[in-house]
Amino acid sequence: MNRLAKGKIIDVSFEMGLLLKGLFATGEILSGIALSYLTPARMNRLISWLSLGELREDPRDWLMNYLVMLGHSFSSGVQHFAMLYALSHGVAKLTLILLLWRKKLWAYPLSVLAFCGFVVYQMYHFTFSHSPLLLLLTALDLAMIILTILEYRKMRAAKP
Repeated sequence: MNRLAKGKIIDVSFEMGLLLKGLFATGEILSGIALSYLTPARMNRLISWLSLGELREDPRDWLMNYLVMLGHSFSSGVQHFAMLYALSHGVAKLTLILLLWRKKLWAYPLSVLAFCGFVVYQMYHFTFSHSPLLLLLTALDLAMIILTILEYRKMRAAKP
């Protein structure tokens, strides 16, 4: 494969990664906003509404029992932490994505540093949750770190 084709693949992959990360960041922001309205009482009413029929049918339904357990552990402190985390994480990521899209050279190292921080935090959290979603997000962040470094090198080489 020649250099031009390889460079084009990296560019397209980088742009697609930015788009995907931007969508995730927007989802986090929207989730943070939604969490501001989802009080523990509302959460428990929602879970009751979702699970009542299923648990009558099968009292050992693991998903519905997990939701009920989740509702019992959802306090106002958890609500506020999750809301602030989702909003701040989403806004930080979306800001970095927009700076990268605008090709701000100084944003590339900053983004790599931030994405590395997200990876470390996600892996720390994974040790407790074992969430496959965290592994997926971490894989996406690792790919974005590599693509951001490659794009940064290309941008610096093109600067006079």
